[in-house]
Amino acid sequence: MTGVPGVPTSATGEPHTVRPFAVISGAQVQRVLEGREKQVVELTEAAYRLHGAGDSVNPPSYFLRFPDRPTSRIIALPASLGGHVRVDGVKWISSFPENVRAGLPRASAVLILNDQDTGYPFACLESSVISATRTAASAALAADRLSRDRPRPTRVGFCGTGLIARYIHTFLAGNGWSFEETGVYDLAADSTAGFRRYLEQSGATGRITVHHSAEELIRGSDLVVFATVAGEPHVGDPTWFSHHPVVLHVSLRDLAPEVILASTNIVDDVEHCLKADTSPHLAEQLTGNRDFLHGTLDDVMTGRVTVPAGRPVVFSPFGLGVLDLAVGKYVYDEVARSGELHVIDDFFHELRRYG
Repeated sequence: MTGVPGVPTSATGEPHTVRPFAVISGAQVQRVLEGREKQVVELTEAAYRLHGAGDSVNPPSYFLRFPDRPTSRIIALPASLGGHVRVDGVKWISSFPENVRAGLPRASAVLILNDQDTGYPFACLESSVISATRTAASAALAADRLSRDRPRPTRVGFCGTGLIARYIHTFLAGNGWSFEETGVYDLAADSTAGFRRYLEQSGATGRITVHHSAEELIRGSDLVVFATVAGEPHVGDPTWFSHHPVVLHVSLRDLAPEVILASTNIVDDVEHCLKADTSPHLAEQLTGNRDFLHGTLDDVMTGRVTVPAGRPVVFSPFGLGVLDLAVGKYVYDEVARSGELHVIDDFFHELRRYG
C-alpha cells in the first residue's frame, strides 16, 4: 500500500501536489518551436495515433457567436491526451476577421494546461502560434502520407495567402519538400504580394506564379492548399481536379459537395468534421449518408486504409484539441527545462480545505 490514508495520491503513488502556475508568452512559444518542424510533425503524428487508439478525450468544439458581430466567433476546444503526454486542457481561440482592416491578425488564442492528477491548471500559453503550428504540422503530415502511393507533387498551389498558408509552407519546407513551382492566389492583392515576398525571402525553390483565378491555380498544382476564410463553397467544378491532385482543405468550406463526392475523402475525425456546415457536412446533408468518406488520417497511417492514386484526394481537418495539447505540453516542458518559466506566485491562494 502506498501513500497516506486520506491523502489522494497520483498514478505513481506520490501525494498530490499543486504545480506552480506559469504563464508562457508568445515569444517563448516561438523560440521553442522555430526550426523544429520535423519534431513537431512527429509530435502531431504521435497525438493522432493516441487519438486513434482511444487514448484521448476530444469532445465537440463550442462556438460562441455574437448577433451584433456575425462574422466573429470564439471557440473552446477542450481535450485530454494520454500516453506519455498526460495532460488535459482547453484552447480558447477567437476569430475576428475585421481585425485585418486594423492591421491586426484575425485570430488570437490562449491554451490552458491542466494536471491530470489534481485538475489544477498549471500553465497558460499564448496559443495563436501553437494553433498555427499544429495546423501546419497536420497539413505537412497529411501531404506526406497521402502522396506515398502516387507521384510526389512538384507543383504546390496556395489558395488563400495569410498566416496559415505561411506556416504550412514553412512546415512543408522544413520536412523536406521542394517544388518546381509555387502557385499563389488570393482575392486580396496585398495578401498575394505579402506572401510572394515571404516566399522570396524564405528561399523557396522553383518559380513563383501568381494566378488570377482559383481554377487556374488548381489546374496548375499537384498539391493544393486551401487556407482561406471562406464561409461557404466557392469551388464547384470537379473537372478542375481531373489531374488528381492532393488537396489540403484546411479551411474546410471552400469545396462544393460535388467536388467532395468526386474525390477520395480523408478527415482527422469523422464526428468533428461533419458539422458546422463544412464541405463534408454539406455533402452528408446532400446525400443523406457518409459513404463518401474513405477514412481518417490515422487509418491511413496505420494501413487500415489505402488511398487510390486515380482520383483527387481531399484532406479535411477540423482541427483537434489534442493536437494543441501535444504541442503546448512540449512547449511547457522545454521552457521548464530551460529554467525560464514565469511563475505567478500565490496564484492559487486557498489550498487547504479548512484554512
